[in-house]
Amino acid sequence: MQQYVLPVLLAAFLIGLWQLWTVAAQVPSYLVPSPVDIAKTLVADFGLLMGALWVTVKITVLAFLSAAVLGVLIAFAFVQSRWIEAAFFPYAVLLQVTPIVAIAPLIIVWVKDPTASLVVCATLVALFPIISNTTVGLRSVHPGLAAYFQLQRASRWQVLLRLRIPSALPYFFAGLRISGGLALIGAVVAEFVAGTGGTGTGLAYQILQSGYQLNIPRLFAALVLISLTGVAVFAALACLTRWALGGWHESELNR
Repeated sequence: MQQYVLPVLLAAFLIGLWQLWTVAAQVPSYLVPSPVDIAKTLVADFGLLMGALWVTVKITVLAFLSAAVLGVLIAFAFVQSRWIEAAFFPYAVLLQVTPIVAIAPLIIVWVKDPTASLVVCATLVALFPIISNTTVGLRSVHPGLAAYFQLQRASRWQVLLRLRIPSALPYFFAGLRISGGLALIGAVVAEFVAGTGGTGTGLAYQILQSGYQLNIPRLFAALVLISLTGVAVFAALACLTRWALGGWHESELNR
């Protein structure tokens, strides 16, 4: 309970200081809106912001699922063959270190469907942690257990299914927690780069439009929704980790 109460109390204290400062210093809302102004904007523009939030969440979820599936498959291939890992792992690193803002315009041009192009961009951002963590996990088997499976003449499929995958689960879920936040970041950055208007636009477009129109309360309201979405994604993945590992793995039993 303490791990939830203390952050909430600290957040309430900081928001209270923010409100007092904006009122006492008479800070204009077009510079720094007060928490009350942001809350009013959330209520007044609820339909617009919720529609944009749904678009961003949809792209984030699709990108996260795509990254999870692709990352696991690539990690399995790396573990089965050192040659494959040596040949392709540098390219996975290359994707990680290449700024998405540099390649997103090309992806948006090549992939005609706007939603699909944004999903591809966000997937590239979220992919590497799952590849890296899952690969490390699949290789982090106890030497004694590996020798026992070899002594029992277990097949490669049996070693993978009964030894490597259970050993890799903590690493895999750690990668998922990182990838979930990166998928959201990738979705928002891709929306910024796309900069398309009209219906079906996400929160990033609302931030851009609010900045152009000096509607700073709406800009802050969109930022709040993005932050809350990130927290919700991390919390959901943390709950999934506890559900999957809580009954048997030391990382959750010792919490």
